[in-house]
Amino acid sequence: MNASTLWQNYLHLKAAEPKIRARDAAARLGVSEAELVAADPLSTTLFPKWADILGALEVLGPVMTLTRNEAAVHEKTGIYANVSIQGEMGLALNPEIDLRFFLHSWRYGFALRGERPSIQFFDRHGDAVHKIFLTPLSDAAAYDELVSRYASSHACVEVDLQREAANEQPDAAIDLAAFRQGWLNLQDTHDFFPLLRRFGLRRPQALRLAPQGYVRPVTLESVSLLLHAAARTQLSIMVFAGNHGCLQIHTGPVNKIVPMGPWLNVLDPGFNLHLRMDLFAHAYVVRKPTRDGEVTSLECYDAAGELIVQFFGERKPGKPELAAWAELALSLPDLELAHAA
Repeated sequence: MNASTLWQNYLHLKAAEPKIRARDAAARLGVSEAELVAADPLSTTLFPKWADILGALEVLGPVMTLTRNEAAVHEKTGIYANVSIQGEMGLALNPEIDLRFFLHSWRYGFALRGERPSIQFFDRHGDAVHKIFLTPLSDAAAYDELVSRYASSHACVEVDLQREAANEQPDAAIDLAAFRQGWLNLQDTHDFFPLLRRFGLRRPQALRLAPQGYVRPVTLESVSLLLHAAARTQLSIMVFAGNHGCLQIHTGPVNKIVPMGPWLNVLDPGFNLHLRMDLFAHAYVVRKPTRDGEVTSLECYDAAGELIVQFFGERKPGKPELAAWAELALSLPDLELAHAA
């Protein structure tokens, strides 16, 4: 299907369903979202100078950033500053826009003009990894200049339809004693991923094989209970959501918790979170040792074992986690007890 035909088909679908999202429309049309975006007459392909583009976004002023996976959409509004890239890894460290980049996954970039001007990045499968939307307070002239600076005439999108199967190695192949000791020896939460890589473990398998007492399966209702309790007590929490190309973080309280059909939403000024709860399959309260004491999280996974969202209490390096957060995590309903009841 050529770009012109694809775009006409999209316009017909949009006319019938005005509220349909680009991601869902692309799936209905049998293409990737990147292909649909590339077909938009108002889109401009960008050179794959990801570090340069990310580093130039501060001039836009306040923007809304969106990072998502199939079951979680994480939106933050703020200034896109303090970007640091080293090789294929990077971060943006700001009170509002707090991001981690894994640029080896990034393949395509576009600027979209129109009602909601934006810059959008996609992986080799054509799936969105990160989006930046202008707000009414953004500098439109700076946006135009940035797009002109990085515009490319190469508009071809060739998505890779092959997706790697996420296979676990047999438990018997794992040196369980060494892995569990490695868990107990953790000094920082950032050491957890290198531990997984060292033993060739996916996260769900690692949680299943964790040292006794460090992982507790809880009910999926725990997500709603946690958010409502945090809102009621104004407990400052951290919410991590993203994909293999970008991780986005909210730190602070939450206030307005609104269920809508399968979605559980946080609808606050500057922070929106949308969780599609019918795609949640497993939830765990996880404890990890650090040099500052234990750190507790609620981790949620889909049926394929992909991480959807993580919740922590707000914490700073060198300080123990909030006692109120640990108490809340401890109070979440145990899955086995719920089944027994």
